Amino acid sequence: MRSGFGFLSTIPVGISMEGIEALMRHVYVFPVIGMALGLIFAAVAYLLGLFLPGDITAICILIAIYWVCGINHIDGLADFGDGVTAHGSTEKKIRAMKDVNLGSGGAVFVIVTLLALFSAIRSMDNAVLPAALVVSEISAKQSMLAFAAFTEPFHSGLGQIMIDRTGKREFIIALIISSTASALILKTAGLIMLIFSIISALYLARVSRRNFGGGSGDGIGASNEIGRAVALCSALVLGVRGWTVF
Repeated sequence: MRSGFGFLSTIPVGISMEGIEALMRHVYVFPVIGMALGLIFAAVAYLLGLFLPGDITAICILIAIYWVCGINHIDGLADFGDGVTAHGSTEKKIRAMKDVNLGSGGAVFVIVTLLALFSAIRSMDNAVLPAALVVSEISAKQSMLAFAAFTEPFHSGLGQIMIDRTGKREFIIALIISSTASALILKTAGLIMLIFSIISALYLARVSRRNFGGGSGDGIGASNEIGRAVALCSALVLGVRGWTVF
């Protein structure tokens, strides 16, 4: 759990390769860590919503998310976008994804995801926003496992370790945890948020396989960012207004 917070957030708990190895043997704890992080964002949303207008509150929540979670995953989203939108062979797409410079494809992926996240947070009723933030963070972490469990690595690295260690068993154990927590927090709406988020990750796994021949850490990071946004947007589309909906 300690390594999980070190891996998935900027919380200074200390992390080592031994800790990473232990975490990768128990990746099903990701939704638990997501729930803990979501509670932080829920508290921020609740407190700021008491005093600030919606636009400012939404911006502050975004700042809190990337302050606590860091930018590693959104950097993965940018790299993933650069690779997917690059023209040419698989090798050229992989080179574009590994390029340290931000391309137009990666910029578009990041901007659209952030706009979706901001719009969903801004448009949601303050009464349900804290709960939705918790479920969206659980969903984001389950999305990472969905991507990792249903793809194969195409190069070595930390992403390869996670993909190799995340099988169907780990995915199902995590799914039981995430679905139980989501249902307790937002009932059926919480489960629907989780399902849409997982679907987005499975689609990304397919896109990654088609473009790169498999998955990588960048794809896992992209699944986290897009999964969070998809979960919140699906809640908004469902018309979630309060605790007793669904």
